[in-house]
Amino acid sequence: MSRNVFVTGVGMIPFAKPGASAPYDQMGAMAARQALDDAGVAYDDIEQAYAGYVYGDSTSGQKALYQVGMSGIPIVNVNNNCSTGSTALFLARQAIASGAAECVLVLGFEQMSPGALGSVFADRPSPFEPFDAVTDELVGMPDLPLALRYFGGAGLAHMKKYGTPFDAFAKIRAKASRHAVNNPLALFRKEVTTQDVLDAPMIWPGVMTRLMACPPTCGAAAAVLVSEDFAKKRGLKANVYIAAQAMTTDRPGTFESGDMMRLVGYDMSRAAADKVYAQAGIGPGELDVVELHDCFAHNELITYEALGLCPEGGADKFINDGDNTYGGKVVTNPSGGLLSKGHPLGATGLAQCYELTHQLRGSAGARQVDGARIALQHNLGLGGACVVTMYRAA
Repeated sequence: MSRNVFVTGVGMIPFAKPGASAPYDQMGAMAARQALDDAGVAYDDIEQAYAGYVYGDSTSGQKALYQVGMSGIPIVNVNNNCSTGSTALFLARQAIASGAAECVLVLGFEQMSPGALGSVFADRPSPFEPFDAVTDELVGMPDLPLALRYFGGAGLAHMKKYGTPFDAFAKIRAKASRHAVNNPLALFRKEVTTQDVLDAPMIWPGVMTRLMACPPTCGAAAAVLVSEDFAKKRGLKANVYIAAQAMTTDRPGTFESGDMMRLVGYDMSRAAADKVYAQAGIGPGELDVVELHDCFAHNELITYEALGLCPEGGADKFINDGDNTYGGKVVTNPSGGLLSKGHPLGATGLAQCYELTHQLRGSAGARQVDGARIALQHNLGLGGACVVTMYRAA
């Protein structure tokens, strides 16, 4: 049994720098209340809840949601690195599609610390050990933070393989800033030029400047998912539904290929996207708007190709032709993406859902993509998992 699943409510609070936000539970409660209000349902209508976060103690989801209501429902805490929010969304959609529930709340939040991401538990094996070993072999640069080595190394691999120029990544960051100007929820809303990005402090000569990397931020976002029958019975909004969704993890080639692009999830992204296109019966050429995982400008570039938005090796032309923005083939990251909002890990996937739901409703204001009817969400978690979700306007 599989049923249509509708996004009837979304909520999101402005993201903030570490130390400048409310505590995680208050942020989560605020986003959840917004989603419930937007949906027009009460917490007592929710049958299950999925709460996603990475840096927090067990049952932090309960701590946040108990401020909204205490109705005894199942609350599932989800941690899947940077794809946590979309993994929670994946589980919630399955619950409704299978008939196990009619109305589900999905919440993502993160209270981050300043600086580069690091391991919390130093007394046990790290899940990133195999990734680090390959990165040490292919990239070196041991003095750089690991995330920068991973994704900068992937960008460098693309440069070497296809002759991609350094300024391609700068153009992506400049595009993100132009989009973020129109997003009141983005943290960084100042427009920067390609030259501004190139002139920013160099953190990996010839590979990355500071503006090409997203910062850690704190924030929360949420969504209410319902079945079609529940929406009709309650008179709820049923104008955006999940048309297809897939989640993938790594295969041996991640570590055996000797390719940094594959190490950071290119194959997972391609496989998840292919499954989604097959489920929906359409191809990438029919997409109107995409929110993809731009933790670094380099990952946005290689993800264009992984999602089939352009041919392999064609990302530089795709960027130069303006096909990744308004007036081009498909608008990518109209929200400004992680490069402009920052990356509160558990909240990122639900923030993407928030943006695309408003795009398909036609309620995105100055950043609205004209006539948006089909949207794609890509959320990648190194370590690894990738979730790709397609939404359609009903």
